[in-house]
Amino acid sequence: MHASKAALIEMDWANFDPWRMQSVRHGLADHPLLQPDQLVALGKRFQGSSHLFTFNNSAGADANFDDVARLYPNRRSVTDTVQGINEAKAWMLLRHVQADPTYRALIDQALDPIKPHIEAKDPGMYYRAGWIFIASPNTITPFHIDRNHGILLQIHGTKKVYVWDAEDIDVCSEHARDCFHTRHELDLVKWREEYRERAHVFEVSPGTGVYIPITSPHMVETGDEPSITISLTYSTHATRRNAMEHVVHDMLRRKGIAPPRIGSHPLLDSLTYLGATAMIAMRGLGSRPPACPSLSRHSDYAVAD
Repeated sequence: MHASKAALIEMDWANFDPWRMQSVRHGLADHPLLQPDQLVALGKRFQGSSHLFTFNNSAGADANFDDVARLYPNRRSVTDTVQGINEAKAWMLLRHVQADPTYRALIDQALDPIKPHIEAKDPGMYYRAGWIFIASPNTITPFHIDRNHGILLQIHGTKKVYVWDAEDIDVCSEHARDCFHTRHELDLVKWREEYRERAHVFEVSPGTGVYIPITSPHMVETGDEPSITISLTYSTHATRRNAMEHVVHDMLRRKGIAPPRIGSHPLLDSLTYLGATAMIAMRGLGSRPPACPSLSRHSDYAVAD
């Protein structure tokens, strides 16, 4: 990875807390690789692979991401969707764009300059990935959680981003996070309209964005024009540890044992982490659990899964 001199992403680094959401500013809105013509070309290269994920915008905040593409299919091609996104009534994701060498360089250009700031408080950045979202006007990204820290950067159009605190177990329970980290299941991550009242709301436009910590629930609504967004995600030593503790807690629940909340008993958390590490070491890279390869592959870049 090659460092760039100019930082394209700006945050309040003095008050940066890896477990708290924060507003972001950036200089990627005019980047050539993030314009529609280049995204059409990238989408064509990804056509027919797991790198492409799309659905129509009939889906609401309560849709389950595990089923949304099947229940709300977008039957347009990549070209028709992107070039006609204003009328397409669609949501499209180009997943793991770091698999493309040109976009991997873009991710490095954005993350390398800020890595020292991040690692000052959250060491061990690895498993970088890029996700590009293209959405029609008035489209919802359903309520969900993610398994890595993410920096969401708005490129075109506007969005309203609803984010809930990572530790808000009333909005997303410990059990739901256990299942998510173990099997990537979102069945227990359920939307309720009253959650809006306790969300932190960020209205983003080109040049702005949001830092979203691992498993902080979030939901997104686009404005009255098409939207293009890139999200840069990564893991750290702390996110790996947190995820592995959830994996073990899920195993305990399956045996009828109700574990205490992660963070409430530091010694037990340490023993849990050591146990999970030993389990993964014995089972190897293909171990299941865990669901996320970032727990068994300590690579610089994420792998498509």
